[in-house]
Amino acid sequence: MREWIVTNGIGGYASLTYSNTITRKFHGLLIASLNPPVDRWVFISNIRENIRIGDTLYPLKEGVFSFNILPTFTYTLPSLTLRKTVFMPHKENTTIIRYDIKTDKPITISHKILVNSRHFYDTYIPFSIQQERIDEGIKIQFNNIDKKLYLLFSSSEYKPEESWITLQYPVDRIRNENWEDHAVYSGNIYRNISSPCVYYLILTVEDKRYDAAEEYKKEIHRRINLIEKSKLSKQLHKLVLAADSFIVQRNSGKSVIAGYHWFSDWSRDTLISLPGLTLVTRRYEIAREILKSIQPKNGLLPNTFDDKNNTPSYNSVDAPLWYIDRVFQYIKYTNDIDFLEELWDKLESIILAYRNGTLHGIHMDEDYLISHDPGLTWMDVYIDGIYPTPRSRKAVEIQALWYNALRIMSLFSKIKDREDWYEELAVKVKKQFIDRYDKQYDVIDTRDISCRPNKVFLVSLDFSMIDEDMQKSIVEDIEKNLLTIFGLRTLSAEDPRYKGVYIGEYHRDLAYHNGMVWPWLLGPFITSFIKIHGYNDKKREYAYKEFLSPMLHVFGEKWNGFIPEIFDGDPPYIPRGCIAQAWSNGEILRSWVEDILFIRPRYESLFLNEISV
Repeated sequence: MREWIVTNGIGGYASLTYSNTITRKFHGLLIASLNPPVDRWVFISNIRENIRIGDTLYPLKEGVFSFNILPTFTYTLPSLTLRKTVFMPHKENTTIIRYDIKTDKPITISHKILVNSRHFYDTYIPFSIQQERIDEGIKIQFNNIDKKLYLLFSSSEYKPEESWITLQYPVDRIRNENWEDHAVYSGNIYRNISSPCVYYLILTVEDKRYDAAEEYKKEIHRRINLIEKSKLSKQLHKLVLAADSFIVQRNSGKSVIAGYHWFSDWSRDTLISLPGLTLVTRRYEIAREILKSIQPKNGLLPNTFDDKNNTPSYNSVDAPLWYIDRVFQYIKYTNDIDFLEELWDKLESIILAYRNGTLHGIHMDEDYLISHDPGLTWMDVYIDGIYPTPRSRKAVEIQALWYNALRIMSLFSKIKDREDWYEELAVKVKKQFIDRYDKQYDVIDTRDISCRPNKVFLVSLDFSMIDEDMQKSIVEDIEKNLLTIFGLRTLSAEDPRYKGVYIGEYHRDLAYHNGMVWPWLLGPFITSFIKIHGYNDKKREYAYKEFLSPMLHVFGEKWNGFIPEIFDGDPPYIPRGCIAQAWSNGEILRSWVEDILFIRPRYESLFLNEISV
């Protein structure tokens, strides 16, 4: 977790370790999104800085990291204090570094610029550069891409160098990925300072010039506005700011980056994280744009977009059903009934496609439950032609989502005075499911009793098929066998297939859904736990103390608000995968606000009282 990141709202970012070193191929000070929010290229890998005081040269290495509104690094040297703050202007492929120096002695600070030119998946891509001095700094052109990089500065001297170095990425090596690279030091920027001052370095592939001080004020103001708009307490502010980092522009609409560094926007992740990122933060207009932007095809949603060519893949059985649920969550917060009319054809096309059958074997079976091919749920790993967690036929959460969607569509039909054929079908689904669910199955048809977290959605969703006794039994089983301080394990440690660590003597993806801890699952678990106890005040306090507080304590005061994708299933629960995951942040924030603090959607009682379960 000792990595920081700032983002720009179009998929680009700047990210290094707390020591400002590079340990991944995805690290860099300017990663630009050339086809927002994808096609991301590394242009500035790092800047190595030194300060000369008299005859002594001090490398700026071990600064003290802190996070308030933006990531800041504080360096204390003899007769000098330097505060370095990194930010990106919103919707610009630009990184600006602010240097605030307090000194009473003459010093010289140098910035050695490490330049790269490659897609962030790739390494060792051949390229060359041409440098040109311009009034505001340096322009660099590449031979492998039609982009110009600008290094903008003032009151400084630039000396070109062009020395090549080999880079090694230890985290990627551990992950058994390509981990060697090369980059070029383009030159050094020197600045002489004799009194306290503030100055900026601007790194950009935008063909424009910046008032850096004004951009800094604008970004601070933008972030403060997000906090104020949320009306949430101070202890939630870091999560509110982190939530904003995942929201990106896609064409004329909005989407959500599933995780940094390497995920693009995924519809499943977008929808699961949507209430936490946009609704509890009161950014209703963003939620509306996201829901409006998503376009079904054959009743399915574009599950993911390739980062290089932007090609969508329609291979998720749960995402379309999550879409219907998230429209309902939006309506509960806004009472935007008119929006239903605009979305109606999309919503109905999903139900019809599932009832009549669509791609990947997705169809309503004779028992009214949804059957599907392997690898279509969120446990979707595919290795060498094999699905380690196939979960084909009738995964439990798909049935929960199917019933929930039918109930929602029945409610919507009544609201919009349309024919309601959904309720009758929902009754049949519920009866058939209850007849078959005599044990806590993970997959119904195969009678798979693996202890996994997917059954939690039988409890957490607004409309549940199972009685209170079964709901309590599920929550108790999950708490006993899957709960950790960072989320839920994907498989009980008692199962012989359980993998307790992500990196071991096996392909890491074998562990991905067979033991790894996923923080996002803590959200529906907290919802379920508090729900079965009737939102009792003491149980809400207990949930915070036992389920959230331990994780927050580990994150500590220097935490920047981002929650990783996964953790090892065994102590000490090492964080793995992405350093920042949208649904991890979204579901922790949502359950904290809606369930623990009991700040419920404004119009929830109006709609939930319209229909009985």
